[in-house]
Parts: sequence; C-alpha cells; structure tokens
Amino acid sequence: MKFIVNSQKFLKQLQSLSGVLGGGNTMPIISCFHFHLEDGKLTIKTTDLTTTIVASMSVETQHMDNAEEVAVPSKMLLDILKTFDDVPLTFDIKMDSYTIEIASGQGQYKIVGMDASTYPSMPMMETTSSVTMGSLSLEQAISKTIFATSNDELHQQMNGIYCEMTPDGVTFVATDAHKLVRYRRTDTQSEDSSNFILPKKPIAVVRNILSGIKDDVDVRMEYNNTNISFTFAEFYIVCRLIDGRYPNYEAAIPKENPNKLIVDRMSLLSTLRRVSLFASEATRQVRLSIAASQLTVSAEDLEFSNKAKEDIPCQYEGDPMDIGFNAKFLTDMLANLDSEQVMIELSHPSRAGIIFPYYTGEETERKEDILMLVMPVMLAN
Repeated sequence: MKFIVNSQKFLKQLQSLSGVLGGGNTMPIISCFHFHLEDGKLTIKTTDLTTTIVASMSVETQHMDNAEEVAVPSKMLLDILKTFDDVPLTFDIKMDSYTIEIASGQGQYKIVGMDASTYPSMPMMETTSSVTMGSLSLEQAISKTIFATSNDELHQQMNGIYCEMTPDGVTFVATDAHKLVRYRRTDTQSEDSSNFILPKKPIAVVRNILSGIKDDVDVRMEYNNTNISFTFAEFYIVCRLIDGRYPNYEAAIPKENPNKLIVDRMSLLSTLRRVSLFASEATRQVRLSIAASQLTVSAEDLEFSNKAKEDIPCQYEGDPMDIGFNAKFLTDMLANLDSEQVMIELSHPSRAGIIFPYYTGEETERKEDILMLVMPVMLAN
C-alpha cells in the first residue's frame, strides 16, 4: 500500500475521527486507525465499540490490483503529523510486516502497525427510519442542548440528548434536573413520529465535525431501536442509542409565569461573570432583585466577607421579587443564546425561571424555538 497525502489535510481528517478512539489493553487494535485504500480513495475508520466513524479522502496513489487495509497506531501517527508544516508525505506500507514508512523532504520515519482483519466490524443498520437535516441546524441543536445534559451514572437516560421526530418538526431536549433546554425546529420534519436518546460523547464528536464544515450540507439520519447513523460530506457515523425512557420534561415547565423580565443578554452575562466571583464557592449563588426598571445582581461569601452588587437597566412587568440562582447555570444558558435581549419569565422565588431569546423589530420568520429552564436556589436571609 503506497499513497501520497498533504500533511495538514491528513492531520485535520484524522483529528476529526480521534474523538471516539478506544483504549485499554483488552483490545489494543481499537486504539488504531483502520486504513482501507482502493482506487485512489483512502477510507479511515475508528471505533470504541459503541461508536464508529468512517471518513474518506482522495489521495495520490500508484496502480493497485486489489484493495489493501492496515491498522495504524493512532497516537504515534497523530504526534508525528503535528510536527510537519504543510508538506506532502509519502506513506509506504509493507503488507507482509505491517510496517508503515513515512517519507518527507526532511527524513524518513517508521511505525509498526497491525493486521486489520481483526478490526471490529461496522454495526448493521436494519429496519430504519430516516430524516434529513441541514448541518448548520443540527450543529445548533446539539450545541444549544448538550451543555445541559447530566453526568449522573445512575440515570443514564439523562446523560444524553432526547430527540422527538414528528411530521411537524424536530425537538431536542437535555436536562440534569437543575437546568433544562428544549430546542425545536420546524424546517425539518419526519414522516413518522418517533423518539430516542442520543449519547453525549458521539454527539459531541458529530458537532465538532459539523463545525469544521463551512457550507450547509444535508445530514441524513437513519435510526432504529438500537442505533443511529449520520451521513454527510465524506463522513459516516453510527452509534448506539441510550436505552430507557426519558423523563416527562414537559411536566417540569411551569405554564403560568406572570412576571416577565426583559434585559440585555450580554450586559447580564458580563455582570454575572463579575459578581459571581464574590459568591460562595460551594453554592455559586447569586441574587436577582427585580423591581420596575432595574435589575440588581448581588452575591456574598460570608466565610471570607466578600460581597458584590451591580445594577442593570431592564423592562419588568410583575411584582417585585428576589430570587436566587446558581451563577454557572445562568451563565451557561446566556452564553448559548445569540439574541441581543432575553426574556426571563418568573412566577415565584421557589419555582423555576424560564429563559427565552427576545427579538425586537421586524424579523423574518424564525425556524427555531428555544426554551431554557433553570431551578432556583434558596436565598439566605
């Protein structure tokens, strides 16, 4: 097997696949890249046994009578590629010994690979449903929800993103019981109604790959009861779904919220980042005091006698209220919105606050709808 490839292009492609590389001594081969070369196309595969990513790229190669494949140690290959500038590299792989020889203008390097015949095979996708979504829309859906997923090993269902596919649109939901995000799109529909839970790790990899694609390309998602696959550009990703029933998230969203606060998003975000430095490290609690046209954000650490307070102009309809929140939860939510202003709907200091992007002026019809919920914390007297 012999081919020539640009070092930086090759490195970028391999790094996009490295997010699911497996490790451990039980199966050393899954810490390798699987190379398959045929007709001038190099197909690269990685897996951790629950998620598999396949990418292809064109390379310069000599005439080959048969397709050839080899497993290449990922860490060594990535480390050596990072040291090169933008140069062509020649890979000459001896199939009898699985020796990978790399030649550049400056020198020659050798890595010992493995027999690719023992590399885990791709999972079979049978009896699937499908939906096609734009890559920019899918990236947005993942980015605006994944931060709200849980890390609780006892409740695996909440460690992923819940998806509802319907003829009216698609909904992505994430929650850790302290915060919740619901993201809907009406520009993507499914012929049938279905739902499933996407695991966090492979979906983060999908998002990272999508973020590197400049154009808005179609992403075809095929799914059944156990697996889901994503096909776009030169990538194919298949992963196992999280088994189980997702909590009834709609029941957690308060329906009656008479108090409405409208405030500049970046002003509130900047204020929270400053004021929260003075909060207790244990609780990260900040107090929002709302009345008329002024929002006061304050924090206090009694142990060290640290205190901060800052006023922000706002629009407010409702009764004056003091309510406490975890500063990190609020900043995470505000950082994942892109509107100039936000509306925060409240009902009582002991009930959840609902955050929406707030738009003014005439705008084109928006194809997305996002709601963020954050639970309050008990204020100290």
